[in-house]
Amino acid sequence: MIKFKPRNRKTSMKKSCSSAHLQHSCDMIMGSFYLPKRTRKSRRCGQDAHFLCREKLTLGVADGVGGWLKKGIDSGKYSRELLKNSVAALDLENRGSANLRRVLEEAFCMTKSEGSSTPCIITLRDDDHDHEHCLNALNVGDSGFMLFRNNKCKFKSSSQQHRFNQPYQLGNFNYGDGPDIATEIVVPVESGDVVVAGTDGLLDNMFPYEIEEILSRTQDDKNVAKLAKTVAKYASYNATDRYSDSLFSRARKLAGNKPRLGGKIDDISVVVAKII
Repeated sequence: MIKFKPRNRKTSMKKSCSSAHLQHSCDMIMGSFYLPKRTRKSRRCGQDAHFLCREKLTLGVADGVGGWLKKGIDSGKYSRELLKNSVAALDLENRGSANLRRVLEEAFCMTKSEGSSTPCIITLRDDDHDHEHCLNALNVGDSGFMLFRNNKCKFKSSSQQHRFNQPYQLGNFNYGDGPDIATEIVVPVESGDVVVAGTDGLLDNMFPYEIEEILSRTQDDKNVAKLAKTVAKYASYNATDRYSDSLFSRARKLAGNKPRLGGKIDDISVVVAKII
């Protein structure tokens, strides 16, 4: 995980189960959990990245596109550098009114690693003209988020795909997409709302109703780090279920490919935030 600290301090990165609590009029608590995938060739190979930015009410996830491994390139380096640069760009933004498009454009220009990534960055805003508080998100590709209210899914972001399993992606290559293609999303929020953000390892393997069931069984809904872990473990179980009628298998069929049951084995990054 990439942690945010003011500009004159060192920015640290680590894989963790973590939580953050903000003390402002417009607040949210955030927690995260990351499960790198296991393969036959390697015990663990993680290409996802994520961050929680305490001071700026902002979080982000990014999937390093796995296809680069065929060329000997670890796109996890790109996703980690992209989010590290996003955190640096956030340092210049005001809390509650961060300009995410400016943040992503600056981070994209600063990122020099090989590979590509599908980022989703979300901030809690308190300066919207139509709503007292809202989520402002910028999404590229098949990372994304869901918003839950009273344990029911009220919103789910859409995936950007060139074609099946080939998402829009930022990267340093000739046919890569630029940050200008990112979808901007504004969703009004209320106190008590829960945001679940993740990479495609989550979104390809879990239906919203499955997360609704987890939320309805959760007694301590302020322990968002534990909640993120529970969601990630559930997604991991679904990913390895060869008989699951998963979102990924349904998308495969809708795209005209040969039907095949089962989840999608992938890195799984989950960030859970609760509006308070």
